[in-house]
Amino acid sequence: MNVDSIRNGYVIDHITAGSGMKLYELLGLDALDVSIAIIKNVTSRKMGRKDIIKIDADIPIDLDIIGFVDPGATVNIIKDDKLAEKKTIEMPETLHGVIRCKNPRCITSTEQELPQVFRLTDRENKVYRCVYCETKAQF
Repeated sequence: MNVDSIRNGYVIDHITAGSGMKLYELLGLDALDVSIAIIKNVTSRKMGRKDIIKIDADIPIDLDIIGFVDPGATVNIIKDDKLAEKKTIEMPETLHGVIRCKNPRCITSTEQELPQVFRLTDRENKVYRCVYCETKAQF
């Protein structure tokens, strides 16, 4: 397998094996016209198995989405073929516009202009709840 190095962009590393595609979808990477490599089930000494996403473009990345899907993942920012910064991602306290409430009785179902907002209620079990109706987030 041959994946070129990145000149300017991101390497999202230490993604739990099997979570790479979900992250790809939620970040909206499928809509971009840039080089993206998704490497699934890579052997890792630290994790056993992991996924990696390489993005060869200097685009805005929502770190809250990464923290929601896989806290503990790392984001390496590449500039001019060099590692410029490395960030360890944590779970965000609130999520804005990342997922939709599944409760058909939630006010966000009838009032479409209301933002979809979820608050972290249980860090240990990674539970987010809708701020309007308290429904547990599903993804």
